[in-house]
Amino acid sequence: MGLDNPLHIAFLLIVLLLVFGARRLPEIGRSLGSGMREFKDSISGEANPTITHSVQQPQVPAQPAVAQAPVAPPAAAAPAAPAQGAQAPAEPAQQA
Repeated sequence: MGLDNPLHIAFLLIVLLLVFGARRLPEIGRSLGSGMREFKDSISGEANPTITHSVQQPQVPAQPAVAQAPVAPPAAAAPAAPAQGAQAPAEPAQQA
């Protein structure tokens, strides 16, 4: 009676897969492993500070950059339009 029979281990894994699902099992395994590691370190008295990372999401590959046409500088020969609200320059008065 125990988990020394491979059939018992396989049955237990199938039940765990049905209960928790395929997405949660790796998270549970990581958290269980880190918990056991921390417990072992605290029992042995080792004070080795390690950086622990939470469950990381899979990285999305970067999209390739879309080639853009070069932007031409504005033409210097075209006169600039006066801004709204600005007064137009006064024209010289014609003398008759």
